Amino acid sequence: MSNMENKLTEMREGFAAVSAAVEAISKQPAAAPQILDRQLSGNKINGGLITNFKSTGITDTATSPTLLVADDGVTITVLRVSSIANPLTVQGNLTVQGEITATRLHVDEISADVRNERTSPLEFTAEGGNIFGKGLIWTGNGNTRQLTMQGSPERLFSSESFDIAREKVYSINKLAVLSAETLGQSIVNSNLQNVGTLTSLRVAGELTIDEHVYYDPDTMRLGLGISEPNGTFSIASLDHEFMIDATDDYRFKVGTWTTSGLDIITDDTKRISIEPGGDVIFSSKAVFNGKIGVGVKNFAGDVDITTAGPIRVQGKKFENGDTMPTDGSYAIGDIVWNSVPRPTGHVGWICIREGTPGEWKTFGQISN
Repeated sequence: MSNMENKLTEMREGFAAVSAAVEAISKQPAAAPQILDRQLSGNKINGGLITNFKSTGITDTATSPTLLVADDGVTITVLRVSSIANPLTVQGNLTVQGEITATRLHVDEISADVRNERTSPLEFTAEGGNIFGKGLIWTGNGNTRQLTMQGSPERLFSSESFDIAREKVYSINKLAVLSAETLGQSIVNSNLQNVGTLTSLRVAGELTIDEHVYYDPDTMRLGLGISEPNGTFSIASLDHEFMIDATDDYRFKVGTWTTSGLDIITDDTKRISIEPGGDVIFSSKAVFNGKIGVGVKNFAGDVDITTAGPIRVQGKKFENGDTMPTDGSYAIGDIVWNSVPRPTGHVGWICIREGTPGEWKTFGQISN
């Protein structure tokens, strides 16, 4: 065999060995690639599933998808956050099935049907320096109800009635001013216009009833129909005034202050009349159970009637004198009793012809 043939044979055997080696290599599994730290960039990953992912700030132990990042936002099935450091805006509904603890809560509207527990007062702050119109407001089911702060003057305004328990009271500065049945003792001024039945009434000071009854505590006088009575008690009608008053000599006087007359009645019938000039007229019989003195201050009690001057009985005048009259007008039957009778004298004189003084005759001779 020539040298050339030997070379060709070696070449064929060499190519056969290389082919067998390549085939053996192709049948062997590929070795795992070795990626050194910080050699894998984001551009090397596209799709596929990464399990047991962990980084300095992220640990992924989920067994099912819980986070979706899309162009329109991030969707999270369950979010657990210990702290949100920056302001947060929620566009949509927020449901909290636990407690909310906030230092300050600003809301435009609250709709709640739950128990509200507080450990501090409910505070309404001024807006633009104005606190008026703030408070509690109930809407729906008819007109709006409110309990709000109002101005001019500053006050709490309620559109509805207050109803407290019967045994409770309204108080001012710890003093009870109104209960279900009692006005507080501190209530000293009132403009009551209509009250029920009073069982006990005490008035200290001036009193006016219906512009008709007046009491003046300075003069201690009571007037009916007169605001300035002239007696301790006075009743007035138009320009007439009846009064009862005490006198300086520890007596009492009763009568009219004006020039009007005075009638004493029973059964709505006039019995005694006192005329403005002082005349007393008895409209029915008069019975005196004691002695009567006319024109005298002191008189003996041995007679029923004592007069200081003449009397007239059934139109006849009776008087005393030591002589028959020489002046004055007399009528027939008038008698002058002799005030100094003497033996053989006469009891008196009788007028037998009227005139001034008329004609007189003696009567009743006295024995010796």
